[in-house]
Amino acid sequence: MRFISVDYEYVQALSLEIKQGRNFSEELSPDALSSIIINEKAVKSLNLTDPIGSEIFLIPESSRILKVIGVVKDFHVKSFHNKIEPLFLSINPERFYTIALRIQPTYTQQTIQYLESVWKKVIPGQPFNYTFLDDTYNKLYNSEEKTGQMATIFSLLAIYIACMGLFGLAAFTAEQRTKEIGVRKVLGASVSNIVQLLSKEFVKWVLLANIIAWPIVWYAMNKWLENFAYKIEIGWWVFILAGGIALIIALFMVSYQAIMAATANPVESLRYE
Repeated sequence: MRFISVDYEYVQALSLEIKQGRNFSEELSPDALSSIIINEKAVKSLNLTDPIGSEIFLIPESSRILKVIGVVKDFHVKSFHNKIEPLFLSINPERFYTIALRIQPTYTQQTIQYLESVWKKVIPGQPFNYTFLDDTYNKLYNSEEKTGQMATIFSLLAIYIACMGLFGLAAFTAEQRTKEIGVRKVLGASVSNIVQLLSKEFVKWVLLANIIAWPIVWYAMNKWLENFAYKIEIGWWVFILAGGIALIIALFMVSYQAIMAATANPVESLRYE
């Protein structure tokens, strides 16, 4: 069980949701000594059918009995790599080491300066250090963000190199079949027929590349997602979408050369050596 020492305003400060019972109250003195709030995961773990009013022994302080006054909706204390743990919230000033404040973002710097001045008056012997909660949580996913940035850079680079290769290969293919294209046009082939003729070979190889890549990508992504306790499921439509985009990019690069060859003067094409 994860145990967090809080004060009366902790639930409001972090915008937590009370699902059953009530929050701590300064007007009720027992709250500071023997009351406790637990999360939904703790209710399930302890198999409590009616948690409000249940008594819990605190070990190793077995002489201390805590009474459940509320159930808070599950929230993440750690990153999504970890499952939500059973959680106890109790008032214990002896274990306070951090103050959580909700401030307006309009005058952040001025507010921090004011807080620092108050801190130095109240606790002059301790340094004033602060962090923003959203920054703290963002640091939990630094490795994922860097991995995403690197994947984006290398993907764009791979697409660029592949496009240049396709463009060059399409130009070479069109040049090699110049006379064939001229003969087909004289015999009545339309521009769309010529474009289709030159594109179908590239379409075949793009589709084959996707078929080879899909199982590899599926396996790699599932292994990566295993690092998270809470994760999405990779749907089949993702692979179809990726394959469709790859096909569109390939056809776009090939079509330029195909259209140039199809619209050329067939007389010049037949003279080509």
